[in-house]
Amino acid sequence: MASNIANPANHLPYFFGNITREEAEEYLMQGGVSDGLYLLRQSRNYLGGFALSLAHGRKVHHYTIERELSGSYAIAGGKSHASPAELINYHSEEADGLVCLLRKPFNRPPGIQPKTGPFEDLKENLIREYVKQTWNLQGHALEQAIISQKPQLEKLIATTAHEKMPWFHGRISREESEHRILIGSRNNGKFLIRERDSNGSYALCLLNDGKVLHYRIDRDKTGKLSIPDGKRFDTLWQLVEHYSYKPDGLLRVLTIPCPHLGSENDVVFNTHPPLPGTPSKLQPTIGHPPDEAPFNPYVLQRKRGLTGAEKGDQREALPMDTEVYESPYADPDEMKPKNVTLDRKLLTLEEGELGSGNFGTVKKGFYKMKKGAKPVAVKILKNESNDPAIKDELLREANVMQQLDNPYIVRMIGICEAEAWMLVMEMAELGPLNKFLQKNRHVTEKNITELVHQVSMGMKYLEENNFVHRDLAARNVLLVTQHYAKISDFGLSKALSADENYYKAQSHGKWPVKWYAPECMNFYKFSSKSDVWSFGVLMWEAFSYGQKPYKGMKGGEVAQMIERGERMERPEVCPTELYDLMKLCWTYNVDDRPGFVAVELRLRNYYYDISH
Repeated sequence: MASNIANPANHLPYFFGNITREEAEEYLMQGGVSDGLYLLRQSRNYLGGFALSLAHGRKVHHYTIERELSGSYAIAGGKSHASPAELINYHSEEADGLVCLLRKPFNRPPGIQPKTGPFEDLKENLIREYVKQTWNLQGHALEQAIISQKPQLEKLIATTAHEKMPWFHGRISREESEHRILIGSRNNGKFLIRERDSNGSYALCLLNDGKVLHYRIDRDKTGKLSIPDGKRFDTLWQLVEHYSYKPDGLLRVLTIPCPHLGSENDVVFNTHPPLPGTPSKLQPTIGHPPDEAPFNPYVLQRKRGLTGAEKGDQREALPMDTEVYESPYADPDEMKPKNVTLDRKLLTLEEGELGSGNFGTVKKGFYKMKKGAKPVAVKILKNESNDPAIKDELLREANVMQQLDNPYIVRMIGICEAEAWMLVMEMAELGPLNKFLQKNRHVTEKNITELVHQVSMGMKYLEENNFVHRDLAARNVLLVTQHYAKISDFGLSKALSADENYYKAQSHGKWPVKWYAPECMNFYKFSSKSDVWSFGVLMWEAFSYGQKPYKGMKGGEVAQMIERGERMERPEVCPTELYDLMKLCWTYNVDDRPGFVAVELRLRNYYYDISH
């Protein structure tokens, strides 16, 4: 399942996933409960956390491992560690508060995968549905949104998922909740949760022998939820999962969600009443639980749209929140013009310049579309000599850009021939990545990783469509927001036909040599693999906060340095994993260098690990 990429413990042989405390004890009993025997499992009450089960003195002790705000992991009161594996390694040498050292891992039986919890099974569908409904995306844009923003979306879905559950009835009175539970079947364990007030307090209403019991669910200062004197949980669905497995202070376990009255569009769940006692044959319940498992992980049968209440202030804006995430032409009312030329009367230009380049200046403007004016960036061509070659170059860039449609590539609206030739593109307000990072040293390593990952997705799209950029650098990555990057400047791009895999330049021209792979300088050959080399340099620029690569060196000196097998040093804030990826991008032999499919996946996995 895709979501498992994000789990930093999935690769560990002693990680059992979402099993209960009792199941963990059963396993360690099978292993002989020798002192120091341990296993790791998913926390069932702390989001993104774990639990360590450790045998000592014929008993099993359990320790909660919380995921801290910084993204590290710690046992309450203990040292912080970068990953669950590091925490385990540390406690193999230092007891530091544990009852004994971790001596021997109890590994999963052969062929058994870590067990996914009910929420894991729902999460993929909920995320897809949420992105579809909230941003009205479909097709490629939907997939890109899910891939690039998975960590933020997972957190958002986790904390709002209860709104989709059949047992959550929102703000209703105590009397109304009793009325709903007593209608229809009166099975013991029938339940619902209602909202008590706007401070985040709820009530659990539970049917027991014909009477409705009400349990308060309070939220403490840290945001954790609990029934008085009960366990604390990060989310309501974790609380429901726990009390569906064992009563733990309630008069009975939760069995059947009380359905919303007369609503056909509700999420419908199947549940089996839990069986009493601890399961004795645990092995089959790891992986996919059989029907007789003590808790059936809610089988989703029907979904309804999310309400939009989720678009609250509790999260950073995502790329999909911006107007430029999806092409204006994705709207059926905005037809894409058949040719690239635009009507000058529909374009207004502002006074100041946004920047200038080899071609001329870039100004901000507005282009009038059917549904109102769109802010645009307009590249105005300086062509005093009226050179037809420059005009051809501009038209070529326009034709290249008009074929591209990806959320991480600057879209071209069209071209306009009037007082000058003008290339009209969508606006990216914050400007080039290198300049933005030079002025904003507070941007975190995680934020930079997010942006370079987005660039890798745009480049993967170009690679899949046989486009070579030839000028990939931080100056040609524009920011829509601090968390949303787009690749621009296709002045040097070349479209390759399907049977070619590199473009051979006819002459040297004005080249950005410090971003070029050896085969570009030696043989004038350009391919998606040479773009990968440039991407490595772009990563270096990003993690150096916009510094110039190979500072103080001339192009020829850079070429000699590369021939000697030397590469730029790791920037101070760059994680070693990403520096290793940079060096991989700088593989001398083009055939041994990875493509963007591999580069994007490496970045994605790393980004999910630090975001989870």
